[in-house]
Amino acid sequence: MARILLAEDDNAVSAFVLRALQLRGHHVTAVSDGLAALDALAADPFDLLVTDIVMPGMDGIALALKVGRDRPGMKILMMSGYAHERQRAHNLEALIHKVLPKPFSLDEICTAVEEALAAP
Repeated sequence: MARILLAEDDNAVSAFVLRALQLRGHHVTAVSDGLAALDALAADPFDLLVTDIVMPGMDGIALALKVGRDRPGMKILMMSGYAHERQRAHNLEALIHKVLPKPFSLDEICTAVEEALAAP
């Protein structure tokens, strides 16, 4: 299965997504902000970045821009509970697969991840 990097600062959301994706057979590394995500990306290869938009240190928008520049083939799925932040992310349509609104169900996150991984 896929190697997924999860960047999410909310511990409850991170644990929920981590467990859901692991149950689907994916190898998931979870970090709590964009700066930690950059460190993880430098250390290991990943197939997909799943990131929250609003995080301390480096937000998901800045992270997506950096990942898109440095790893143009990497797939990116974003999550946000804030409508105005989701709108900001829509300007990144060339870089990201989708913005998943919070709250989401187990099936919704798993389907979004599978669609992102299957996308060309």
